[in-house]
Amino acid sequence: MNVCRPRSSRITTAAVATAAALGLLTLSACSSSGATSRTADGRLTVVASFYPMQFLAEQIGGDHVSVTNLTKPGQEPHDLELTPKQTGSLTDAGAIVHLKGVQPAVDEAIKQSGNKHVADAASLTGLEKHGTEVEGESHDEHEGHSHSGEEAGADPHIWLDPVKYAEVAKGVTKTLAEADPDHRADFEKNRDVLVKKLDGLNKKFSAGLKNRASGTFITTHAAFGYLAERYGLEQEAISGVDPESEPSAARIKDLHKLAEEHHVSTVFFETIANPATAKTLAGDLGLKTDVLDPLEGITDKSRGADYFAVMESNLAALQKALGTK
Repeated sequence: MNVCRPRSSRITTAAVATAAALGLLTLSACSSSGATSRTADGRLTVVASFYPMQFLAEQIGGDHVSVTNLTKPGQEPHDLELTPKQTGSLTDAGAIVHLKGVQPAVDEAIKQSGNKHVADAASLTGLEKHGTEVEGESHDEHEGHSHSGEEAGADPHIWLDPVKYAEVAKGVTKTLAEADPDHRADFEKNRDVLVKKLDGLNKKFSAGLKNRASGTFITTHAAFGYLAERYGLEQEAISGVDPESEPSAARIKDLHKLAEEHHVSTVFFETIANPATAKTLAGDLGLKTDVLDPLEGITDKSRGADYFAVMESNLAALQKALGTK
């Protein structure tokens, strides 16, 4: 029985046109639900909000998933605005992996999608508040961009702590297994491999940052709070969470003092943000500059092709800047 078929043919010409239009819409609705939850070769379609979520989905899903990233390489994730096609993909996806609070447009679209298989990284590990105050404004919020997770003002950059990232991986595995129970065993096996690699990365950071001349580093982007806390370091950001914002004169003065007191040798900037402020500050202080990548995306300028490669490059940069032995 065709439940989308018109019930009566005794209607006016205008009504026919209206009914036909409504019928097409209804047919579309009837056929679109779940239509793209699988690829032609049977893989589960997964939509990821930005690179750290994409990486988890690909590593855990393996050959059983086809992952689409809503954020293009080099695009600032916080400012993402979705196209109608991207919004529609959330409804039809087999599963979604995102981090609530980073991308408001994505959060709202997921809420409206009605998709039942959603892994929210912000709910899969504990979130904390990091950052310093800039001109009376919290580093956790700038120019209307909320960077909160489960609670207002929480730092979302959990993927830069391998331990927390591993906790998120476990939750993502559960969501993928619910969406595709036939491949649960493979997802769990892939998860175990990933968690073991993250544990190894954590041990590399712990050992590599132990014996150091300084524990303080300066960066444009207040993204490294979890990493700093995990390894006993102090992050001092120039401008806060938004790497494009201009620091106050008071903040620059504070950084001059901090750099001298804590024997800071390097001012870090990142690949997808303008390095001008960092380079100006470094020039004023007679310090070096280097890249510390918040890993919000992978581009041709990234110092590595994936999460692990870039994190190891970050470790090497920190070791050099902090004078490790």
